[in-house]
Amino acid sequence: MPTNGVVPARPVTTRTEPPLPARGLNTFSSLAHIGYRYLWIGTLFMSLGQWIQQVTLGYVMYDLTGSSVLLGVLSTVRALPFLLLSPIAGVLVDRLDRQKLLIGIQMLLAVTALTMGVFVGTGLLHPWHLFVFSLITASAWAANQPLRQTLVPKVVPREDVSNAVALNSVAFNITKIVGPALGGFLIAWVGAPGNFFVQGLAYVAVLLSVSQLHIAHIPGDATQGSMWANLTEGLAYVRATPAVLALLIAALVPSVMAMPYQTLMPVFQKDVLNVGPEGLGLLLAAPGIGAVLCTLVLASFAERVRKKGYILLAAMGATGLCLIWFSRTTTLPSALVALVGLGGFQILYNATNMTMLQLIVPDFLMGRVMSIYMINVGLSPAGALFGGITTQLIGAPNTLAVMGSIVVAMAVVMFFRNPEMRRVVT
Repeated sequence: MPTNGVVPARPVTTRTEPPLPARGLNTFSSLAHIGYRYLWIGTLFMSLGQWIQQVTLGYVMYDLTGSSVLLGVLSTVRALPFLLLSPIAGVLVDRLDRQKLLIGIQMLLAVTALTMGVFVGTGLLHPWHLFVFSLITASAWAANQPLRQTLVPKVVPREDVSNAVALNSVAFNITKIVGPALGGFLIAWVGAPGNFFVQGLAYVAVLLSVSQLHIAHIPGDATQGSMWANLTEGLAYVRATPAVLALLIAALVPSVMAMPYQTLMPVFQKDVLNVGPEGLGLLLAAPGIGAVLCTLVLASFAERVRKKGYILLAAMGATGLCLIWFSRTTTLPSALVALVGLGGFQILYNATNMTMLQLIVPDFLMGRVMSIYMINVGLSPAGALFGGITTQLIGAPNTLAVMGSIVVAMAVVMFFRNPEMRRVVT
């Protein structure tokens, strides 16, 4: 395979093919493969540790400094590595033995979490320690996220990739619901130092899980050139493959235009819906419930739909419409229904996008493409900042209505301007 210039994509069909034979309701079919079971269990513990860490870091920083400004800076520090380091991490994923790299990342995360537990427990902690810890762990996550995605097609057959991606989303969204509540409970029960030790143990569990994988390392052409040449090769491939370029652009839409609604929940709770803290908890939980329900449906039926581009674009449009619906609600029940739909369609959109990339992109370029995909995580603060500024100018409801309208408009534009996305048959 060439190391410079245009790189061919995996063969994809752009004509209608005979439908796949009915396989019954195979919601958990990917878990029949032992390699994926280990990977999925690792995803569950990784996500749980991440959510516990996020709650604990905010609690410790505010308890230590009493500064809401430093809380915002801490969140920015956690997002920066995804923006700045993801492309380099993708090159490493394609150059190195992926299983060994994954094991190394889990060891780093476990050691840093346990070290932070010691610092917090002994009273030696200073605010700068939290920034260093966040920078190290976020950098590890910037490599971990694309790396884990490249392993999915290696542990399940092609016909189960859609199911595997959906079940990964189920694991993430279950921990998104449970993790923050568990983190708060653990702070009250074992204290902040104990929380860091729990995180470390979760990462040790992940380490034990991924060490059971048996994935052959086949050195690709990425090992033959410089890292810069590898990086430019990945960018050249994206530019030369319209469907992949369209999918990567589409991945930015929810991060910048849809996700900021989460930061505005307290505004809706207090100023729009006039409900108490219990109502805020329901508002925050509703999207996760919708996401879990939708991914279970996706896991059951996604492999039967060959033209997944239509699902992606429809889910993008529906996400925007639910955002507009939520922006117009004035009662809690209506808001909860809108948020359940919003969470469900958004995860359907994200999972379909990820599945299409994994089925199109060749393995020797997968790390670099997945790392470009992860840049959208680094852009999330920009969307939150935009939402905060416009809320000051036109109010939270109008802000979300504008954002939802932009998402719907993007779906319509991509439907007509990117026919290659609709023609791909996976």
